[in-house]
Amino acid sequence: MSSLLFQSIDQLSREKGIEPQIIIAAVEDAILVAARKYYKTGEELRSEINRESGVVEVFAVKKVVENVVNPLKEMTLEEARKVNPEAALDSEVRFPKSTDVLGRIAAQTAKQVIFQKVREAERENVYKEYIGKVGEMVHCMVKRMEGPDVIMDLGKTEGRLPRREQSRLESFQVAERVRLIIVQVDKAARGPQVILSRADPSLVARLFEMEVPEIYDGTVVIRSTAREAGERTKIAVLSKDRDVDCVGACVGMKGMRVQSIIRELRGEKIDIIEYSDDPASFAANALSPAKINRVVLLDSAVKHLEVIVDDNQLSLAIGKKGQNVRLGSKLIGWRIDIKSEEEKRQEVESQMEQLVPGGTPLQEVTGIGSKTAEKLIERGITTVERLGEMTPEQLQEIPGIGPKMVEKIRLAVNNYYSQFEEGAEGAGDSRSAPPAGKPSAVAEPTDAETAEAQAAEAAESPKEDQKEEPAAPAGGEGEPEDKPE
Repeated sequence: MSSLLFQSIDQLSREKGIEPQIIIAAVEDAILVAARKYYKTGEELRSEINRESGVVEVFAVKKVVENVVNPLKEMTLEEARKVNPEAALDSEVRFPKSTDVLGRIAAQTAKQVIFQKVREAERENVYKEYIGKVGEMVHCMVKRMEGPDVIMDLGKTEGRLPRREQSRLESFQVAERVRLIIVQVDKAARGPQVILSRADPSLVARLFEMEVPEIYDGTVVIRSTAREAGERTKIAVLSKDRDVDCVGACVGMKGMRVQSIIRELRGEKIDIIEYSDDPASFAANALSPAKINRVVLLDSAVKHLEVIVDDNQLSLAIGKKGQNVRLGSKLIGWRIDIKSEEEKRQEVESQMEQLVPGGTPLQEVTGIGSKTAEKLIERGITTVERLGEMTPEQLQEIPGIGPKMVEKIRLAVNNYYSQFEEGAEGAGDSRSAPPAGKPSAVAEPTDAETAEAQAAEAAESPKEDQKEEPAAPAGGEGEPEDKPE
């Protein structure tokens, strides 16, 4: 019987890849659970496999103490020596319990416990084996479909390929062999613990390591990879040997190497880019096939840069639905803003306009009180030019400004611009136009003022037509002021 039990344990351990001691401990725990369920006692029970007979024995254990507090778990020294003459204080005394009375239900319970323990040990072994392989590529065979997920056969265990880790270009058939990346090992998962991926960027890097000898031996190094599975991949490479072209080595003669990887990825586009330590040069390479005019580093601390392209290259640099610039940003690890030359020119002009003073402050206009100026500034009217563009109706909409205040503001603005008119009269024409920016609504004279100006102009016009006779010289009529000597 002993040999039969241990032969079964040895066979199970070989099949599941579990240590025999783990299975033995599982059997002992299973019998102990069944005994506790049958006896329903408060005694401390223990189980143990007899190595000679192969029988799983169950004992009730009591501790030897001076003063008994719990009779179910403790006993005095005198009572203990009646059972075992060699008993001493703090030692334990065992009382055998029969296992023949456990019955069918107890045996079924023991069986479930054994299966559970073996399954837990098996999952622990899988976790230990694959936790160190995360990021590695494995060759699997499609075993079955579970809804949108695909279950892969890894040999000793199964792996799960979730829908989120699949490329949209791919579909799988049972018994098909596939290359995948181990991305996670979940110890608490109910189903397969190993999570696989066909969408992870590291899959492309591992495929290049297989196809390109220069990458395998370390001459060419993959520095970064950005991927949108089923659409496009950008991979940055660097050569450690100046005589080796890193991009050419990855492309291969007539594109044979990269085409092999594209076929493995079901036609996914791949951009191979030369890595550079200079962020500006790296960004220009990352946005290929677009041609970049210049790159401006806006903030190195937060990794933010700006790329300027020609107007006809803007859509190519951005890519379909922003894919090109999105992948380029992931590849270099910087935030990229793309602008055309026209957009940049307009931005510079706007900045220059903001640097140029916008007009004369209201404080320079006499006749407008400080409280009135505060009300105007609160509404965004900070310059005389802006005030001059306001109509009386617009001014009366401001709280605290009535018709009398509007008239006062109009006179103050007119007086401000009149100084420019007086300067113009001193220079020449008295009816010259006021300087640019004179208000068209508030500063405009009323009809009465216009009539008075016209009447004054008509009264002065005859005098202007008369020619003044020249004054006689100081030395007498017809004689020059200075007589010749």
